[in-house]
Amino acid sequence: MPINQLPNLISVARMLLVIPVVWALLNQEYSLALVLFAVAGISDAVDGFLAKHYSWQSRLGSILDPLADKLLLVSSYLALAWVGLIPVWLVAAVLLRDLLIVAGAVLLHFWMGRYEMSPSLVSKLNTVFQIVLVLAVVLYHGAYAFNPWIVQMLIYIVLATTLVSGLNYVWVWGGRALSTRKRQQEQKRAH
Repeated sequence: MPINQLPNLISVARMLLVIPVVWALLNQEYSLALVLFAVAGISDAVDGFLAKHYSWQSRLGSILDPLADKLLLVSSYLALAWVGLIPVWLVAAVLLRDLLIVAGAVLLHFWMGRYEMSPSLVSKLNTVFQIVLVLAVVLYHGAYAFNPWIVQMLIYIVLATTLVSGLNYVWVWGGRALSTRKRQQEQKRAH
């Protein structure tokens, strides 16, 4: 394997971490879950550093890295909902937003061709709050109990940022698709 594929290998390893993370959450092994999250976070930073510092970025890496992050987050949300630590309606909102984005990306690909869909600021903020919520729930139910209103507040912040970022994607990418379609139709009429 060429050394420039190391970031992609790290992303795949992070995907494999999903299995022990879900197991730890379902079995209330919160200390283990925290360690695994730390490993996932460090590996994410390392593969990002290697890709940027050594110019080992690739199209595959641009897919694997966010896919590994999303797989870990969605699996964690599903596991936490399964054991009743976060509400099912929150998981449904998060999944619906993600499905909306994926469906929109597929439609845009067929409509506009290849393009780079970069996350918006509110989407990045949503991801940060999703991660913070998982960590807060794990810490709260582990050995680091704190005031429960913090977890409740984070649940509603995640819901709000999920809704706003979903609407933002629809607005921005829907607008780009419509303007691209309009431009294509004008070009056809001109010929």
